[in-house]
Amino acid sequence: MASPADQDQTWLIDCLTATLDTSREVRSFAEASLQQASLQPGYGAALTKITVNKDIPFGLRQISFSFEIICQFIKQHWEEGEENFIYPVVSPEEKRIMHQLLLPSLDDPNRKIRTAISMAVVSIAQYDWPDDWPELLPFLLKLISEQKTINGVHGALKCLALLSGELDDTLVPKLLPALYPRLHSIISAPHLYEKSLRTKALAIVHSCISVLGSMSGVYKTETAGLMLEMVNSLMEQFSIILQPPLQSEDPDEWSMRMEVLKCLLQLVQNFPSLIEARFSVILSSLWQTFVSALDVYQISSIHRTEDSGSGRFDSDGNERSLDAFIIQLFETLLTIVGNSKLAKVIGGSIKELVYYTIAFLQMTEEQVHTWLLDANQYVADENDVTYSCRVSGSLLLEEIANAYGGEMIDSIVEAVNKRFIESQTAKVSGSTDWWKLREASFFAMASISEQLIEAQDSGATKVNLSRLLDEMVAEDIRTAVYEFPFLHARAFSVVSKFSSVIGRNVREQFLYAAAQAIALDVPPPVKVGACQVLSQVLPDAKSELVQPHIMCILSSLIDLLKQASDETLHLVLETLQAAIKAGHELSRSMEPVISPVILDVWVHHISDPFISIEALEVLEAIKDAPGCMQPLVSRILPSIASILENPRNQPDGLLAGSFDLLTMILKSAPVEVVKAVFDRCFNSTIQVVLESDDHGEMQNATECLAAFLAAGKHELLSWNGDPSFTMKRLLDAASRLLDPNLESSGSLFVGNYVLQLIFHFPSEMAFHIRELVAAVVRRMQSSEIAGLKCSLIVVLARLVHFSSPDVSQFINLLLTVPTKDHENSFSYVMSEWTKLQGEIQGAYQIKVTTTALALLLSSRHEELVKVNVNGHLIKSNAGITTRSKAKLAPDQWTIIPLHAKIFSLLSDALVETQEQILDDDSGSDEDSDWEEVLDNNGCGLQDLLYQSNVPSKRNSSVEHLNAMAKVFNESDGDNSEEELVKDDPLNETKLAGFLTQFFLNLHDMDSSLFDHLCQNLTHAQRIAVKKVVRK
Repeated sequence: MASPADQDQTWLIDCLTATLDTSREVRSFAEASLQQASLQPGYGAALTKITVNKDIPFGLRQISFSFEIICQFIKQHWEEGEENFIYPVVSPEEKRIMHQLLLPSLDDPNRKIRTAISMAVVSIAQYDWPDDWPELLPFLLKLISEQKTINGVHGALKCLALLSGELDDTLVPKLLPALYPRLHSIISAPHLYEKSLRTKALAIVHSCISVLGSMSGVYKTETAGLMLEMVNSLMEQFSIILQPPLQSEDPDEWSMRMEVLKCLLQLVQNFPSLIEARFSVILSSLWQTFVSALDVYQISSIHRTEDSGSGRFDSDGNERSLDAFIIQLFETLLTIVGNSKLAKVIGGSIKELVYYTIAFLQMTEEQVHTWLLDANQYVADENDVTYSCRVSGSLLLEEIANAYGGEMIDSIVEAVNKRFIESQTAKVSGSTDWWKLREASFFAMASISEQLIEAQDSGATKVNLSRLLDEMVAEDIRTAVYEFPFLHARAFSVVSKFSSVIGRNVREQFLYAAAQAIALDVPPPVKVGACQVLSQVLPDAKSELVQPHIMCILSSLIDLLKQASDETLHLVLETLQAAIKAGHELSRSMEPVISPVILDVWVHHISDPFISIEALEVLEAIKDAPGCMQPLVSRILPSIASILENPRNQPDGLLAGSFDLLTMILKSAPVEVVKAVFDRCFNSTIQVVLESDDHGEMQNATECLAAFLAAGKHELLSWNGDPSFTMKRLLDAASRLLDPNLESSGSLFVGNYVLQLIFHFPSEMAFHIRELVAAVVRRMQSSEIAGLKCSLIVVLARLVHFSSPDVSQFINLLLTVPTKDHENSFSYVMSEWTKLQGEIQGAYQIKVTTTALALLLSSRHEELVKVNVNGHLIKSNAGITTRSKAKLAPDQWTIIPLHAKIFSLLSDALVETQEQILDDDSGSDEDSDWEEVLDNNGCGLQDLLYQSNVPSKRNSSVEHLNAMAKVFNESDGDNSEEELVKDDPLNETKLAGFLTQFFLNLHDMDSSLFDHLCQNLTHAQRIAVKKVVRK
């Protein structure tokens, strides 16, 4: 019998009682008193004594050990040095008392008290177990073995289930041999243990399998040995649990089967070889669960003739959902199908699996109700934003199509046809839900549209996809749109997905129907489907078909845009962009109507990056339409200029967004438009770069400045009448962006801006090269963003090319520029460059840096041997790398000379290009011939390698910069950033040929050096190099 409460406990009980008082003042005083008491020794022990004292009323026991009170106490006072620690720390004696009181109380007859005690045990165990509480697990293991104390089994399993999240790769192998037999005895004894207990035992098994799975990559033999002892008995029990038909009225059954499915998923993912031979044991039971789940789902959710099962709770008070169970079922099946070993085992059942899966794709009554009222939710669910049985089922069909290929694609189409015919039969028989199965059939087809189209193009399918789809959708376009809106919407969606293979007449018919639908008062899902058709069909539709309807389409879309929000807004903007592009000259007459509406959308959603970008894309489509650029710019420019002139008085995001809008206008704009924008906005843009502290504003302003330079070229300097002043402003902006004290994010796009300065103002920049290089190095050193460092490496790499044929002069320049913590800038730059070369993104950027490394190595400069950099990562055999292990043992690298590292990086590039060629089945010309070496615009390797070894007595920097500027200035008028990069002669370099010739030349010029450098290569690198040298 529990001991009576002492004086301290009595005070604490009174205080706890007062926290429930109706008077606010009394409650506040009691809560403050409890807070003060928590700072006194013995508080935790006193709370525990009240909770375990069965003579105290249940309500007070529950309050004393409520999650907020006890867990907050443990977090704040248990372990000194923790993030939430508040003095004083709980004494060892008080901890011992709480340990001793808690464990025997896990058998409390009240479920809520047991749960509270279990959570307290787990909270303490996070600090004390296993080192300071070694008796915890032995006690729990003993308790779950006591069949006579079911309450104790409940409490112990609850503890173990919560603790299982804390198990790691050191504990599970030691614990499992003792733990699993006890868990199995519970799982396999339905006559002794209720479903909730068996579910907890399965949850613990799942956690253990997950941990072993994470270990299996390193400890394959050991984990397989542990699992081997469990697999047979587990698969047998899984089969027994899954065999009976699923019952709609038993949430505890759903919970238990869900844990089985989660365990099975882990076994499939991590131990497929162990279960392959035993999988047939469970296959029929899994199929029984799948088929019976469909029966329950159709009755309760699709047809709603019974309760849907939503809002149900198991015996532990946890909410259980039939949808969640079916989603888990699909996830497990998808994992099985995706495993090559098990896919063969279930191959004979795949056709039936597809057939039943299509039925799961039917809309539920709840979805019908929700989607009719909320178009945004319909679009979100259509785009797989939310998880559902439909989405899970469609993912399974995709996986089946990918895993089994063309033959199974034909089987999917066959199953779709069968379900389609069934829907027709149901319609004839008078079923009101006949359309759901037909819509699901369409949805199934759409979910594997990519695989179907690819199979038809490659000849891997026997199905005449065009004729099949024409027949399927032709009938449904004639059904009553108000009576069956979702069938209409799905027919539209299917046409949009298969627009490339559907017959021309059907496409034109649906294009006309979609144009009508967006103009009529039809249910929102129909308008959604109509927009999907228009956005896909308009770009490829013939002009004579589109032109008669385009004005109506544009007017209707503008009306829709005024009503749209969230998800529908994305769709309408996408459709509007396609319509404007299809309208060609006719779009000009709509510009005064469309532009103000889009600008309004852009302003109101400026803080939403997705909608604002889509609005910009629509404005760009208007700008590119014949005759629309001048009126659009005239409309935009005054407002944007006003915003830029008063940057501090704007709503959040509007200033940064305005630079995006300007950059879009400048791209591909004629010179008169560029000059007009320059006159109104250039100085304000510079001023923002010089004064703003907002990173988003600085980034966008930097991109805008780069667009100004790309569009205006050298002429830009004279537009304000004082070229020297304009140049000074440009250099001031570069100086601010390269300031090492500026936060890295603000300088993120400075690399491209500096490149534009070099490309278009070579003579002016030649006098500042040393200062520019020093500033770039300082900015690199202080940068915290790898992307910024990479962009600055591209700048330096381009300067290497500009210094050719005497690359040594650039190396010598770096040697004379001092830098912090390194002997010179060359040492620092090359240590960073060689470390980050593999992270550089973009085909152009990779070409520039890779070819620059080849030039540096070919210079034979003596510093290439003197400087040492990181070579290869020294791999550790210590097993799984955790964060704590990583701190104790950081990565270690070999140290090698710079010229050896460069040679290794170029070998890596060679390996990658060879792999790309092997993977390239398109027969494109890019890098197609290993012997091909370009000599395009002075960028051929033969010239570069020869010239870089010839001493130069002239200063070539200005001449090379001027020559490069000439190439850019003679481009054909498209001044976008993409076109600028395209016109760079280096962009025409084909890396395969370049690298091949590089290695051949180096081998022929100095075979001893070549052989020496090869010694540092990996096996794969050596093979790649020998492959080209031996040709």
